[in-house]
Amino acid sequence: MKIRRPRLPRTRKGQRRLVQAVMAVCVLALLPATWLYVSTADRLRTTADVPRTDVAVVFGAGLWDGEPSPYLAHRLDAAAKLYRAGRIKVVLVTGDNSRKDYDEPDAMRAYLRKHGVPDDRIVSDYAGFDTWDSCVRARKIFGVHRAVLISQGFHIRRAVALCEAAGVASYGVGVDAKHDATWYYGGTREVFAAGKAALDAVFHPDPTFLGPREPGVARALAVGR
Repeated sequence: MKIRRPRLPRTRKGQRRLVQAVMAVCVLALLPATWLYVSTADRLRTTADVPRTDVAVVFGAGLWDGEPSPYLAHRLDAAAKLYRAGRIKVVLVTGDNSRKDYDEPDAMRAYLRKHGVPDDRIVSDYAGFDTWDSCVRARKIFGVHRAVLISQGFHIRRAVALCEAAGVASYGVGVDAKHDATWYYGGTREVFAAGKAALDAVFHPDPTFLGPREPGVARALAVGR
């Protein structure tokens, strides 16, 4: 069975319509990314000037041999720095623990403890399977209304936009990262992830797991008061 190759239009009118159609598809594809940039333009800060906030949320970014990946370690370093500077009181670590041999939140907790954050000031969300899930669970499960979000620069705008959509007033801290293959992959992935983010912000789907509310954040904030 022969597969016929698509034929390009031969007339100027047909070619013009083809160019217009391609341009329209490109514009539509970039609209979600444009929304992310516009909606978060005034919500990005650094570790030096982010407003003092009770809670910081650190999103998982993979483990290497059970330890935080370099990208995740940079996020956790920023959270520890904010804690030591007195700019946050509690760190909510949110990540994947969908199987017994993979536990992002516990690895994140252990790393923070080694870098000066007391165990009773760390709260774990074991069902943060993606950014939207983490944001919704921060609000509905852990009762977070305002937070500093910490991630790499290529992801932080999406995190802020989704947490705002989930009801968490947010500022984002985008940590530095080496521009290696992972960085370029992450940046490219965000163009496509922006489309899902726009749908999540509009339709507000339930996260993979919801469950009852947990008092972890409120309990951690009460420590030392």
